[in-house]
Amino acid sequence: MPNQRAFSFTIGIAFVALIALICGLLLNSLLQLQTLGTQFRIVIEHHNHKIDLITQTQVAAHIRTDSLFRMALADDAFERDVHFMEFNRAGFLVGSGRKALRELGLTPTEQRSFDAQTQLINDIQTVQERVIDLLNADRSADAREVLVWEAIPIHETFNRQLADMRNAYHRANLMAQRQAQETYQRAFFLTLAFGIAAIALALLIAWNTVRKTRLKSQQIRDQLAELEVSRAALREEATHDPLTGLANRRLFYDRLHQAIRHAHRYGGKVGILYVDLDRFKNINDQYGHHVGDAVLTEVAKRLTSCTRDSDSVARLGGDEFVVLLEGVQGREDYLAAAHKIEEALNASTTFYGLDVEIAASIGHAIYPDDGSDEDTLMRAADAAMYRVKSGDASDRQSHLSFQ
Repeated sequence: MPNQRAFSFTIGIAFVALIALICGLLLNSLLQLQTLGTQFRIVIEHHNHKIDLITQTQVAAHIRTDSLFRMALADDAFERDVHFMEFNRAGFLVGSGRKALRELGLTPTEQRSFDAQTQLINDIQTVQERVIDLLNADRSADAREVLVWEAIPIHETFNRQLADMRNAYHRANLMAQRQAQETYQRAFFLTLAFGIAAIALALLIAWNTVRKTRLKSQQIRDQLAELEVSRAALREEATHDPLTGLANRRLFYDRLHQAIRHAHRYGGKVGILYVDLDRFKNINDQYGHHVGDAVLTEVAKRLTSCTRDSDSVARLGGDEFVVLLEGVQGREDYLAAAHKIEEALNASTTFYGLDVEIAASIGHAIYPDDGSDEDTLMRAADAAMYRVKSGDASDRQSHLSFQ
């Protein structure tokens, strides 16, 4: 039970760790993807929008300066009015672009650059207004001179500032792209690492579970085998004599019952030989119980060796044995069997270096002549054995001697 609890606890911890890995994998993927989305949004929506506004402002400023230059070159008043309208529209685009750029939000560095551009735009407007005033006063030569020496150079300075700002946003875009790539790679490798760890843990849990299951199965098989051995031993102990290994009284009565049923059904006969060793108590008292047990074991072997495979030999208890003879035709058959048993038991045997002389009395009964059931037959055989044991020497069977 403690091993099973430890196994369940280990599996539980492993599954909790696996779930934690999966949750960590999911959370990491979501966070990394959210960061990646934010970085791409900055690149696509914020920086690109600023770049577009700067480009719009730069183009509008160029159109404004170009319109002013065309006004200075035009001699026709109507043509000047057309260029002047284009000049004003370009100025509106410059202002709206810078306003939109400011509304997007600027970093401190970007704000300083934006303030410098504001001062430069004020200077540009001042110079451009002088050019327009000179043109309105019909001083085209002076206007062109101011345009060439003041307006165009200051416009180029403004254009370079816009280009520098646009390049800065381009660099910021590239940096954001690199960060997004790094975030993607980090998310990929972390996801891969978490996934491999989760798979490895799952495989480890599966391997450990299979191993534990096999061990448990083997333990169960071993326990079942031990249980079967114990059951066989219990069955053997319940039906056999522990000293001689012969059938005990219970098993013998069951076999006798089956033999009587078979003989009753098919019209046969069943014989019983009741064997009782004479003066066996004297052997135990004189030589000890270990010699007595050896005598009983040897008697069991000889009874078994001189009977047929279809016959049954049992020890009823103490020094009493019984032989079941199936398929006998009459008294001549079991008398012949009794004589064979007497010859087998009459052989010489030495136990622990001692010559022991033993005699046996054999009584017999036959079904259905002496009884129609087990108890009647056993009583008849027992009574016959006592008649032999108590008769004179001419009526008794031969003594059994173990030399």
